[in-house]
Amino acid sequence: MQPVQRSWLYLVSTLMLTITLAPAAAAGIVSLCPAAGIQQRGASFTPGGIILTAFDGASIWVYNIDGNRRYPLPDTNPCGTNCRLSPDARWISYVDAISNTYSKMRLDGTQRTRLIDYAADVLWWTADTLLVWTPAKEAYLQREGDSNREYLDVQGVVEVQPGGRWGLMVEQAGDDFRRALVNLETRDMQGVAGGYIDLGLDTPYYDAASWSPNGQWLAFSAPGVFDTVTNAQGSEIFAVQPDGVIEQWTDLFSTYGATRINGRTNTDLSWSPDSRYIAFWSIELTGPSPEGDTGLATLHVLDTSSRELRSYCGYTTTNHTPNPPRIIWSPDSTHVAFGGDVPRDEKSYLLLALDINSGLFTELSNGIYPTFGGADPVAWGYAP
Repeated sequence: MQPVQRSWLYLVSTLMLTITLAPAAAAGIVSLCPAAGIQQRGASFTPGGIILTAFDGASIWVYNIDGNRRYPLPDTNPCGTNCRLSPDARWISYVDAISNTYSKMRLDGTQRTRLIDYAADVLWWTADTLLVWTPAKEAYLQREGDSNREYLDVQGVVEVQPGGRWGLMVEQAGDDFRRALVNLETRDMQGVAGGYIDLGLDTPYYDAASWSPNGQWLAFSAPGVFDTVTNAQGSEIFAVQPDGVIEQWTDLFSTYGATRINGRTNTDLSWSPDSRYIAFWSIELTGPSPEGDTGLATLHVLDTSSRELRSYCGYTTTNHTPNPPRIIWSPDSTHVAFGGDVPRDEKSYLLLALDINSGLFTELSNGIYPTFGGADPVAWGYAP
């Protein structure tokens, strides 16, 4: 997709923000397009470690990168985003297929330890404290090995700040829904200011959002510029800290015109473990429907420190609606991995890894089995 001259109108007012919006910091996009196509892995691949995924519909599977071998884990069921990687990338939370309780294990399936008997989701809030979501959509904090619980006021909240007391809330506003950042401790206190930050309308295909692992930033996509040539609403990535200053981190429109960021799932901006990079898919829009008027999806990585944005043209896909491939990061923040379907290769879905510095894509394995609507890897962590 080449830059074109367009007549356009900035619709920052679409966000209806109640606080100051900082100007865009990204000035352009760096394209990394090595001449070589998708590479086959050699005898070794750096970084190593373990990627959890599914090669059938019965179990979680281990793909051991260093040994280039794979095997299923007994007493597990396939899992998607409800299996959570620990901050040190050495444990994964999962539902035990026998006891139906939340447990944790090393990524090779060893050292299995029960965490919570009854929960809808369990993730690490800090290195030693769990954030537990109940089936009734309540949430509490509990230190590992401790029975004491601290309940949080999470009514309407879909994501809680790692290590902090702010949450991303979605609330009904007439016939629409709005997003806001709320302070979970002060949200119901009368006369307390500064505990609510309006993020604008929550619109399908324009509402991806995720906290950085260190809890400092909430990055979110939102409507940006309206393209009068294609009659399409573009989207950009914005970010906010609990201090209330919203920044615009991308300027995709200047290069591509209107594009869609990721898909229908609203929590899928993929932060690197070191909280420096965000990986996402930018999808061409050819008309007003973000679901039907689409072209190719291209992988992008944003450096949130320098604001440099890179695009990678070694792999593109049209399998992006309702959701493009889920992106996971290597624990050293140098590579991303995802399940990709290359047309006419007869290998089904490939487990692909991208070196974000060189732009090279490598086929690590093949035959990923689609579960939960996509052929997506679960997590990339360290071997014990």
